[in-house]
Amino acid sequence: MNTSANSMSNNLVIEVRKVHKSFKTVQAVRGIDLHIPQGQFVALLGPNGAGKTTLVEMIEGIQQPDKGDIFIMGKTWKGNEDYLRRIIGLSLQETHFIDKLSVWETLRLFASFFAIGKERCEEVLQLIALEEKRRAWVVNLSGGQRQRLAIGISLLNKPNILLLDEPTTGLDPNARREIWAILRKLKEQSQTSLILTTHYMEEAEQLCDYIVILDHGKILKEGTLTALLGEIQDLPLKPVETRRTTLDDLFISLTGRHLNE
Repeated sequence: MNTSANSMSNNLVIEVRKVHKSFKTVQAVRGIDLHIPQGQFVALLGPNGAGKTTLVEMIEGIQQPDKGDIFIMGKTWKGNEDYLRRIIGLSLQETHFIDKLSVWETLRLFASFFAIGKERCEEVLQLIALEEKRRAWVVNLSGGQRQRLAIGISLLNKPNILLLDEPTTGLDPNARREIWAILRKLKEQSQTSLILTTHYMEEAEQLCDYIVILDHGKILKEGTLTALLGEIQDLPLKPVETRRTTLDDLFISLTGRHLNE
């Protein structure tokens, strides 16, 4: 198939078409379709083993689909690796840095991989609110500060697409909200598209325009938060007086369990 998709309609930055992926006897992803337009923040929700990580790794180019196609900015990974690596930003749940480098030195090191100058490093340092830690060694940063640095590094190249894998797992509520503030600011200031995997329903509700719920390698439900919550009245929920229906209600109704089980 031609490496350029013929249908870059509606400014789609990611198209996943009938993608399958198996590992021995396990069908990790089973015929998933996904379309993400420019600037949209998308949450991938699902229990462990739902297929989230495998799907994201195929979008990242780490895994190859057994069947189906994935287009990033209209291109497949085959033959376009250098281009796609320059327009994607990644931040994993746990990132290891060189302990005895300062925050500023760490930013400059990763910026050098993209031939990015000091000016962009200064912009990122302000975005992640670590100006006061500029000269601090990475080993002396808190968990939340280290994760903010990881997100900053993923943003150095001004990516068209940002992939975040459970970026706030293990952080305290204040540190988690600091990460949220960075991502909200990113949304205000750019047209970056975000794919976020998370075990926190509140995080998906606060940050994302579009929610995708997966289980057993398939998409169970997808849509805007408003549309999905509007469907809750038709689902068998335990009645509670004066309660506010949430995304967690929908997830439990679809999968029979909490996201973090």
